[in-house]
Amino acid sequence: MARTLDVYLHRDLAGHLIQDDHGEMVFDYVQSWLEKPGALPLSHSLPLRQERFKRRECRGFFAGILPEESKREMIARNLGISARNDFAMLEQIGGECAGAITFIPAGEALPERDYKYRTLSDEKLANTLRELPRRPLMAGEDGVRLSLAGAQDKIAVHVSGDQISIPLGGAPSTHILKPAIEHFEGVVFNEALCMKLAEAIDLPTARVEIRSVEGIDYLLVERYDRTTGGDKKIQRLHQEDFCQALGIVSENKYQGEGGPSLKDCFTLLREVSSTPVVDLQRLLDAVIFNFLVGNNDAHGKNFSFTYDAREDSGLATRLLLGADIRLAPLYDIVCTTYYPELSPKMAMKIGGEYKSDMISSRHFEKLAEEAGLAKPLVKDRVLELAEAAQAGLEKIEIGNPVAEGVAKLIRERCAHIVDQFKD
Repeated sequence: MARTLDVYLHRDLAGHLIQDDHGEMVFDYVQSWLEKPGALPLSHSLPLRQERFKRRECRGFFAGILPEESKREMIARNLGISARNDFAMLEQIGGECAGAITFIPAGEALPERDYKYRTLSDEKLANTLRELPRRPLMAGEDGVRLSLAGAQDKIAVHVSGDQISIPLGGAPSTHILKPAIEHFEGVVFNEALCMKLAEAIDLPTARVEIRSVEGIDYLLVERYDRTTGGDKKIQRLHQEDFCQALGIVSENKYQGEGGPSLKDCFTLLREVSSTPVVDLQRLLDAVIFNFLVGNNDAHGKNFSFTYDAREDSGLATRLLLGADIRLAPLYDIVCTTYYPELSPKMAMKIGGEYKSDMISSRHFEKLAEEAGLAKPLVKDRVLELAEAAQAGLEKIEIGNPVAEGVAKLIRERCAHIVDQFKD
């Protein structure tokens, strides 16, 4: 028998996600949304139209909201559903998702805005972090409906000063909490250093903070897709990653497996961004920075757009007037080359080359051609950011052995690039 989820964008019903009689997931926009002045599509890959979207057309976006790999398998076991059933998983955990989208069983009311949170004591927080490897996203716990993409342990939380709480029902979170990973020493300090370095050299970056509870280190990442409105309430900002925008499923996120190339990313940005000139520079900077810090895992799901929908405050009812679509700040930056067991192959080629230690100025010249950018501009920017990163490392308080090791590796990479690109 067919089942339906109501799909809300902000607090407006935008469409129906349906599991049909054959078990296939399909999507329809509702007529009221199609007729709404200035209505936005949920995704670049799901343009507004009367015609139904088949599974192959809509799965890239909807499945891209869900966790991946072993975390997805574990959540499915905990919930008693199939790991391959995207619809059932969204039904169970699709309350607080990335962006401004919410999934509600058909006919049920959207939760009111008197949102509820469950405060975590230090003991409860520590226990939750210890449980995450066995219960990803706290799936199955009463009142918790959280979904985050990716294969790493993490959870969406609400942070107010030193107080950390779990959102209940459809309540919005403010931060992503990432605990230490057993098999990757000091990854919390590694990511914090890379993110703080990006911020230090004036690249738009999600803010991060390291905290610890009962000896467990964790990283708090401030959500760029959450803002505070004039009423002091947390508001969701819609977003989607590049794989979702291109309709590419998460399991194919790497270029070598059918995922987007850098050429695809620059082309997409030109099509989608409200300010392509500014965002082309920002995307170029992101590509260069990932290369400089040795982040080989910068795939299509690690770049996103934000959709800042404007509101006409003169109307009693909320009316979308369009959106300012921008490249999202940097996030998920880790020096993967610090861990010798991880592949040296980059997620996306630079100028036709996958191995970062083989990249030279000619590869960036080829990237410039593919991206439609001026070769001198690209080469000069590589040198500028390498020198900026060297100077930026001197401004960051490190104080951790892994972070020191990562900083040393980045200094060496930048010094090599500066020598090479000055020739």
